[in-house]
Parts: sequence; C-alpha cells; structure tokens
Amino acid sequence: MGISERKTKDRADRQQRIVAAARKIAEEEGWSAVTIRRLADQIEYSQPVLYSHFGNRGAIVAAVAVEGFEELAKILRSASQSADKRDNLHAVAEAYISFADEQSALYEAMFILPSGLRFAEADTRSELAEAFEALAAVVPQSSDKIETATETLWAALHGLVELERLGRIRPGNRAQRVELLIDAFLCRSGSS
Repeated sequence: MGISERKTKDRADRQQRIVAAARKIAEEEGWSAVTIRRLADQIEYSQPVLYSHFGNRGAIVAAVAVEGFEELAKILRSASQSADKRDNLHAVAEAYISFADEQSALYEAMFILPSGLRFAEADTRSELAEAFEALAAVVPQSSDKIETATETLWAALHGLVELERLGRIRPGNRAQRVELLIDAFLCRSGSS
C-alpha cells in the first residue's frame, strides 16, 4: 500500500470513528449532546481534525443519516421475501416502524435533523435512492405512479412513527393502523 492509499485509508478510518462516536453519543444521550468538542474528546482528536473531515455538525449528522439509509434499505429488502403483495407490504411496513423504534437516534438523523440530504434530485446519494427503491419494490401501483405512491407510503409510515413517538396517537393501535394503511394501498391499486 502506497503513501497516498494509506493516507486515504487513515482518513476514511478517522471519518468512520467520528460517525460511530456521534451515533453512540446520540443513542445514549440524544443529539443535543453531539458537539464537535464532545466528539473530539471522545475519539481523542483535536477539533480542527474533525472540522477537516466534516465542515460542521450538520455534515456529521448527514454522514450518520447516510449510514442509516444503507441500513434501512437492507432491512426493507430482507423483509420483502413473500410472493404475496399484502404480506410483503405488511412486512416492510412493520420493518420500517421497528427500525424507527429500535434506532430512534439514527432515525432522527435521517428524517428530523437538518442534514442537507435530498431525495428525487439528479444528485441524490445512492444510499438514499436504494432505501427509496426498497420501499418502492412493495408498493402496488402502476409504473407511472410508483414514485408518488412510494412517497405517499413513506410519508404515511413516517407520520405514524412520529405521531406515536410524540404520544399523539394511541400506541396500542399500531397494528390496526398498519392494516388500514395496507388496505388503503391495496384497495387503491386494485390488488386486494
């Protein structure tokens, strides 16, 4: 391995340590505890080193979010294993909600905190597109409406997650809400 390759690898390793530390702190104490100073102390690098890797805290949040989208895509794809449309849609909806529950700090980085990440644009990161495609794979719509239908499903799932997390809806009725959502999608597409 040449000097240039070693420097590139060392830089990537430092970036991964920063991202891992940010995730750990966020999971344990919330995102308000994730500061450049705290991260520098955690990984034993100076603040200027962190700034050289990530220009600001928002860039660190974005890097965490990108990891989250990679993980979410894998989870959604693995949940979609049935030949039955209803079973696939149900499994993916449940997997999405479970991911949000189990990885709440990560989910917050992906969807709540400012990150500058954008969907549906020419320069959308592949990790985001793959998560969207994993959800689109179970959406029962004609191909000309698949993107809009997927956006609508994603918005509905996100709304359910956030409303439940904030205590705005009854937590004991999650299964009923998911079934109603699936029924609405299947009925609308004529795939019941």
